[in-house]
Amino acid sequence: MAKFFITTAIDYANGDPHMGHAFEKLGADCIARYRRLRGDDVWFLIGMDEHGQKVAQTAAERGLTPQALTDEVAEAFQRTWAQLGISNDQFIRTTAEFHKDGVRDLIERIFARNPDDFYEKAYRGLYCVGCESFKTEAEIVDGKCVLHPTRTLEMVEERNWFFRLSRYQKFLEELLEKNPDFARPEIRRNEILGLLRQGLEDVSASRSRFSWGVPFPRPTSDGEAQTTYVWFDALPNYWTAQRFPGSGAHWPAQLHVVGKDITRFHCVIWPAMLAAAGEPLPESVWAHGFIYYGGDRFSKSSGVRLDLQEAIARHGPDALRYFLLRDIGFANDGNFTWERFDERYLSDLADGLGNLASRSLAMIEKYRAGIVPAETTTSLDEAGRATVAAYAAAMNALDLRGAAEAAWGLVTSANQYIVHTAPWALAKQGKDTELDQALGALARCLNRLAVLASPFMPGKAEELWRHLGQDAPLSGAWRQAEQPEAAGRNVKKPEGLFPKPSVANP
Repeated sequence: MAKFFITTAIDYANGDPHMGHAFEKLGADCIARYRRLRGDDVWFLIGMDEHGQKVAQTAAERGLTPQALTDEVAEAFQRTWAQLGISNDQFIRTTAEFHKDGVRDLIERIFARNPDDFYEKAYRGLYCVGCESFKTEAEIVDGKCVLHPTRTLEMVEERNWFFRLSRYQKFLEELLEKNPDFARPEIRRNEILGLLRQGLEDVSASRSRFSWGVPFPRPTSDGEAQTTYVWFDALPNYWTAQRFPGSGAHWPAQLHVVGKDITRFHCVIWPAMLAAAGEPLPESVWAHGFIYYGGDRFSKSSGVRLDLQEAIARHGPDALRYFLLRDIGFANDGNFTWERFDERYLSDLADGLGNLASRSLAMIEKYRAGIVPAETTTSLDEAGRATVAAYAAAMNALDLRGAAEAAWGLVTSANQYIVHTAPWALAKQGKDTELDQALGALARCLNRLAVLASPFMPGKAEELWRHLGQDAPLSGAWRQAEQPEAAGRNVKKPEGLFPKPSVANP
């Protein structure tokens, strides 16, 4: 049993969860569920980034302490992820003492192993509180950060501890050259290579003007105690997770899932920090694209919002999961529209998988008293085997859209198979052998589809699984996709698996 430690970026604790947050968690959850299907020992980590200037400012604006704010926000995020069926094994918070101790330990390991990697420096530059980072000229347009154009950049001048990132230029170039899968997809790897070609500058490792964070382990030479720079606090969460009681996290992680806007931190600063501390590197970083609404990215700072609860309520959490991962994919940018959501729900779910399950199981109930006939290989079985192979290849490549397309291609094949075999006509004509073949094939096909759909729609897949007469756990049931065991099962037609809206959505 292979170990598979998967993480997402930890969300910043200064607002409510939005569609962009959900998209990342859903994609990672789909991957984690697939790996569990295949029998891997999965540990899935998500959490909250609770320190930094932005959190302190937001708390002050609301008349709260930073800890009270982060407690409130963390609860809201966890409640939403449970609602969406996110199957995380651990929810880490950077305000936890285990994490703080781990951050200080990692920094001390760098001091011990490479003492010259930290040095003091007076610095003056433009700081984006939204990004919690200093910005270069290339990252500023019209005097604003390109990612947070509504925020005012702050001119910051202070003396801090700096990390000698420039020392790791060649190390990172060789890493990406020898291990092209370290930064994926390829477009993100190419962006990092382009960044490296520009040359790396050293980065701040501490801040002196705010205290809401992990105390930096060592004072500056003039005795000033400083606070660990937020990225030196946030990034180690993947590594500190293993310190928590009951955690099954193991280092190194197999996969970090992050947004494309923070690829630089995960593919440059984070591996350099680990190398400096003598720690193994994560195996791969996958940077997904953004979801846009009306051409703009979902973001609190830019004011582009879509009520996540409204989206969940429209057709249910599983339908939203499927739509985002099928329509947006998990590599490039995509656009959310209510119209497209409704269209996909009706075509793929209500009229697609839902209709297939309803009519197939209704015919088994009607013609065979709900008992699936014995197995006989048919053309639909051959299509199913090909679909499973294509689905597995796509999921292994983290092509979530491609995997969903493969699975729903089988839905189309099955509906066409019903038209071609016309089981109702076979029953009327008394052709029992042919009728058994058709009904058995449809039951096996639905077994396959329940398994393949489960990473995308765990709730609805489980509901279908039970109506197929299966009592074994669906998680870990990959063999049922490769070789479905349906004969003799007592099936029942599902009622309203994907009900059509009674009236059109506004």
